[in-house]
Amino acid sequence: MQTLFNIHEAKTRLSRIIEQVESGGEAVIARAGKPVVRLVPIEAPPARRVLGRLAGRYKLPADDNEPLPATPAEFIDAIEGR
Repeated sequence: MQTLFNIHEAKTRLSRIIEQVESGGEAVIARAGKPVVRLVPIEAPPARRVLGRLAGRYKLPADDNEPLPATPAEFIDAIEGR
């Protein structure tokens, strides 16, 4: 839901406007009846990638020049130790 506020209202009700935006709404602030700012909630940051999730699941070949498996299925089998 989008709600329009003039600058004076936004100053007076800022805490309530923020609560409204946090709960999924949008707020637009207008100057002299003309919309100038839209307040929207910040999206959650993407989940952090964890290093080492595959530790111990894939064995590096003893010979670095050994080719990788030819197909994606063979590669997955090699990673999972099949």
